[in-house]
Amino acid sequence: MIELLNRIRNEKGQGMAEYALILVLVSIAAIAALTSLGHSIEGVFDQIVATL
Repeated sequence: MIELLNRIRNEKGQGMAEYALILVLVSIAAIAALTSLGHSIEGVFDQIVATL
């Protein structure tokens, strides 16, 4: 019985670690995309400000 409870706890911890890993990878991808597109986005905002 105790062994079964330990397995359940380990699976929950594993799932949480997987979600954390996915979150980290998505964050890195978002930062990389914003860094590479930063100058293009800045140009768009500059055009919007100039129009206003």
